[in-house]
This record gives sequence, structure tokens and C-alpha cells, in this order.
Amino acid sequence: MFKIKHVLLLSFTIIALTIAGCKSQFEKLRLSNDTGKKMSEALKLYNKKNYAKALILFEDLSQKYRGRSEAEELNYYYAMTLFKLRDYTTARFQFKSFADTYPTSRYAEECRYMGAYCFYLESPKPSLDQENTVKAIDALQLFINFYPKSERAAEASKYIGLLRAKLEDKAFSNAKMYYELGGYDISNYKAAVVALKNAQIDFPDIKYAEEMDLLIVKSQFAYAKNSIEERQEDRYSEAIGYADEFAESHPESKLLAESKELRKDSEKGIANAKSVLAARKADYEKYKAQLDKEGKKDTTTIKTPNK
Repeated sequence: MFKIKHVLLLSFTIIALTIAGCKSQFEKLRLSNDTGKKMSEALKLYNKKNYAKALILFEDLSQKYRGRSEAEELNYYYAMTLFKLRDYTTARFQFKSFADTYPTSRYAEECRYMGAYCFYLESPKPSLDQENTVKAIDALQLFINFYPKSERAAEASKYIGLLRAKLEDKAFSNAKMYYELGGYDISNYKAAVVALKNAQIDFPDIKYAEEMDLLIVKSQFAYAKNSIEERQEDRYSEAIGYADEFAESHPESKLLAESKELRKDSEKGIANAKSVLAARKADYEKYKAQLDKEGKKDTTTIKTPNK
């Protein structure tokens, strides 16, 4: 038993010393001034996918290779190592810097593409701010402009399509949010109509066209329904106009029946508003006639409605 324990302890000690030895060799190399050997080892580490250690050496060499011919290859692998480590923000900066510094390099096209691709990878989900998505589209389009015949141009176009779809999702989601908040403030219904129209201007071929057009009708209808009677006729009339536009644009839509129903309800809303206002006017006329009969003046202050 003692012998087995001794052998195991000896084995662990040898392994630990070997690891320590490897570590000390790396540290020794890192601190040395042998740039050629350091570059060679950095490339070996990169090819072995030991990107963390490779980065340490590349970063150290970047200072010593500045202004030298070897800097081109070093900067390429430095940017690629950052990318492999998923530091996309720093990587895209290094890719752009490389492409700008070495525009005729054999790596220039790849680096310009990779810089744009890093923006693509940093594009957030639709519910978040889409600033990086817009920047990614611009960067990918710039790559296509630089290299229209590149094999990567088709891939860049595909990513642009995916990013634009994300912006469409965001635009539709924002407009729906206004509609859903309408119960708290009816002005949100009007804001929904404006947001939906703007989204369709920004994205003429948006995949949500039918849903958005119906939501415009629904938003305008809700805006009219929750308004005071003095404002309802005009607002219901707008809802009817949007319903007619829906029928013209989507004659075969499965949503057409709902749009037609909202149109009918808008017509009823107009009739009801007129009835309420007529009754109100008749009551007022009676009230005024009674005052005249009693020889009194009407001191009622009528405010212009704004809801």
C-alpha cells in the first residue's frame, strides 16, 4: 500500500514539475527579446487553438514589430486571435486598422469583411437598441462596395438581409407597444398609427405589411372610440378610410373580415356620436329657452374639447 502511494505521489510530483516547467518556459520566452522565436511560438500556439497564450505574445510583439515588415502578418494574426477569443469589439477595430494600413495586402479583403462580420455578431436581439445593427449593415454594404466581385459579397448580402429583418421586427414591435399602451393614454393609439406608417416608409417590403395595415385600422378605431363625442366623427372617418385602404391593398387577406367589421363599427360610432351630440344640443336649447322664459341669462362656459 505504501509502495502504491509512493508511486502515485511521485507521478503527481513529476506531472506538477512538468507543468511548472512548461509555464516557466513560456514566461521565459515572453520576457525574452528573441522576437523571431516569440513569433514562431505565437503562431504555433494559435494553430493549436491556444489563443489566450498566443494573444499574450502577439500583444508583446506588436510593440517590437512596429514599423517593421513583419508587422503586417503579426497584425493579421493579432486581430484573428482577438476574434477567436470573441472580443469582437477590439477585433473589429484591429481588422479595420489592418485594412486601412495595408490596403494592398493579401489579407486586406478578409480583414475588411471580418470587421463588418464582428459588427454583425454584436447586433443585439430585436427588443434592444439597434445601433450596432445599423452599423453592421453599413459596414457590410461598404465591404460589398469595395469588393463587389468577392466570393464574400454574397455572404455579406445575406447578413444584411438578416439584419434588416431584425430592424423590421424592432419597428413592428415598437408600433405594437404604442397600441398596447393606448389603454393608459389614448394619444398612444395615434402614436401607433404614426409609428406604423413610418415603419412602412422605412421598410416598403416589410413582411408584416398586412398585420401593420390592420393594426393601423384598429389603432385609429380605438383612438376614435375613446375620444369625446365632439372628436369622434372625424376620427372614425379616418378609421373608415384606413379600412378601405386595407381592402384595396389586401383583397385576399384573411384579416379582411376583421377590417370590414371595424369599418362597420366605425360607421355605428359616427351615428352614435351624432345622436349623442344632437340630444345634447336639444337639451341645451330647452335649457336656453327656459332661461329666456324666466328672463335669465345663460352663464354657462363652454370649453373647446381636446380629447
